[in-house]
Amino acid sequence: MDRLGTGIGWRPEIAEAVERMPGVDWVEVVAENVCPGHLPASLRRLRERGVAVVPHGVSLGLGGAERPDEGRLTALAERAVALGAPLVTEHIAFVRAGGPLTASPRLEAGHLLPVPRTRDALDVLCANVRIAQEALPVPLAVENIAALFSWPGEELTEGQFLYELAERTGVRLLVDVANLHTNHVNRGEDPAEALAELPLEAVAYVHVAGGFERDGVWHDSHAHPVPDAVLGILADLASRVAPPGAVGASSGAGQLGLPGRLVSRLGREGLFNDVTARTCRSPRRRSPRGRARSPPR
Repeated sequence: MDRLGTGIGWRPEIAEAVERMPGVDWVEVVAENVCPGHLPASLRRLRERGVAVVPHGVSLGLGGAERPDEGRLTALAERAVALGAPLVTEHIAFVRAGGPLTASPRLEAGHLLPVPRTRDALDVLCANVRIAQEALPVPLAVENIAALFSWPGEELTEGQFLYELAERTGVRLLVDVANLHTNHVNRGEDPAEALAELPLEAVAYVHVAGGFERDGVWHDSHAHPVPDAVLGILADLASRVAPPGAVGASSGAGQLGLPGRLVSRLGREGLFNDVTARTCRSPRRRSPRGRARSPPR
């Protein structure tokens, strides 16, 4: 996969400011918020300038027990084509339950809910990811999410879960370092351990975002300043692999200075030089079980 560079999350509320920002190579847009036949003028102007646009889906529910909805997959594919996207992204989450195959009416959570890190759940997720890959015209990358709780009886760490997902499906990974920090605060998980277990050659790009802590719980708001702890996780990741891209996942004006800060921080660490030139084609590495792993598709 080719280099993306430094990007920012595009929202209608900050569209004009994003257009004026220096150093933006690409933008990420919530897929469900754009209509293929009526793209916002701001996105059209960015594309004309050579700025790539990546649709970021939030509604497939790849971690749910049901297979992905054909209509939602078609809609995501249409947006990828309309935007000329190099890839599309979604979340490792479930977002709905109930429905015709159950005794309950369909319920939309309105939130990204964590998938249990069990082998049964991994089997379902892998099957759903393969269906999505077949339906989409460009590569798919999936994102680790922030969670407020852990499921009982989990069998895998986050790094192991993501490793096996990429191993079995060839899917790329959107690594959200802010979510690794969230899970450190809320679930006591070690970000460095997660990074050490990841299939680094599968990284498509990186999310960086802010949040806030209240009563001992970290909330991934995407609207608050990015803490040094998150930038530290980013620097740790960049010391292990040169990610093809990094994006400030902003929901408002609070993070408009983030692209420049990403470059500055990684530059100070001596890590951004290679980031701007490399792709995610990396040497084969050993899996946690000692097996050599081929680069993903």
